[in-house]
Amino acid sequence: MAETFGQRLNERLKEQGGLCLGIDPSSTTLLEWDRPDSVEGLEYFARALVELAIDEVAVIKPQVAYFERFGSQGYAVLEQVLAEARDAGLITIADAKRGDIGSTNQGYAQAWLDERSPLRADAVTVNPYLGVGSLIDFFDLAQSTERGVFVLAATSNAEGREIQRAHSDSGERIEEMVLRTIRDYNHRDEGFGSVGAVVGATRDDVAFDWESMAGPFLVPGVGVQGASVEQVARMFERCAKGTVIVPISRAICQAGPSKSALRDSIRRFADEVRDSF
Repeated sequence: MAETFGQRLNERLKEQGGLCLGIDPSSTTLLEWDRPDSVEGLEYFARALVELAIDEVAVIKPQVAYFERFGSQGYAVLEQVLAEARDAGLITIADAKRGDIGSTNQGYAQAWLDERSPLRADAVTVNPYLGVGSLIDFFDLAQSTERGVFVLAATSNAEGREIQRAHSDSGERIEEMVLRTIRDYNHRDEGFGSVGAVVGATRDDVAFDWESMAGPFLVPGVGVQGASVEQVARMFERCAKGTVIVPISRAICQAGPSKSALRDSIRRFADEVRDSF
């Protein structure tokens, strides 16, 4: 039987720890690295981080928006970054936050999860707020291609909380309904599931049994956004090893553009995350 994305991810996180290197080439970060806010600066930044990620982390997460802002040239760089990461054996999560309905989702799923697409990643982030059921094309294609999906569930931003804390007709919080649906999907099969939940590192008030998820958690917010690795460790202290991914970008990239300083920063955070989970 082929190894699923969830199983592959779980094994790699157990081996190398849960740090995920975020690749977020914003205008501000490129200028801080003394690079132009251009396609050339974008390419230098992204490829440098992929090179540094090899042998240091299991997972990288390119933020698609920062590539998309340069149009087709930015997407060409992203295709190159994803290809180099694949060749290096890194697990890639395309942080695209896609989500629509019907055939539109089929197109998005094919773009990020189909073997024929130059943008294919090991997993993609999706937005469930047109209905979790509308994401079925992502789930089905991910399963058939042995890839994964991470569903936004309980985010840290104040604007999101207003929606996520609202209640459904049955009285259940929306964020808890999203988490429950992810859990139910993962429990359809044996072993560790391939559908993950995105949960902000500052969200410590969600009434959900994290242990029951049977799938991975992607937990942004550590570093510049104010949360700590210790906070994440407390939040998921009852979860098994290899289930929590902690993406960090800006806090690491502040050490750049010196590659030796960046490598030291990656290793420091990698050790902290590994020691905490």
